[in-house]
Amino acid sequence: MDTEIQRILALEVPVIVQIGERSLSVGEVMSLTPGSIIEMPKSCDDELDLCINNKVLGAGVAVKVGENFGIRLTYLGNLEERVEGLGESLDSSEAGLTDLAQGLLGDDD
Repeated sequence: MDTEIQRILALEVPVIVQIGERSLSVGEVMSLTPGSIIEMPKSCDDELDLCINNKVLGAGVAVKVGENFGIRLTYLGNLEERVEGLGESLDSSEAGLTDLAQGLLGDDD
């Protein structure tokens, strides 16, 4: 079972930092040009959402790391929430997600 858990832990999942979300009409999208600014309904002081597998599992603030952007986490769901969030995109019977949750959470069930 340890090998199975190690294989699952090695899987790569998409990590997205979301600054905001806004709907635009088709006309507004068609009128966008390089240099256009799309204002987000979020203050620049608000925390950014950390999405893993398209599910919000945490939050943080933007930081500069050298010449790149990063996120300093201020909140991250507990281990159980993270495993459950990952489980929505993995077939738990094939991937052994139940075993992973039990192994990581220390469940003896």
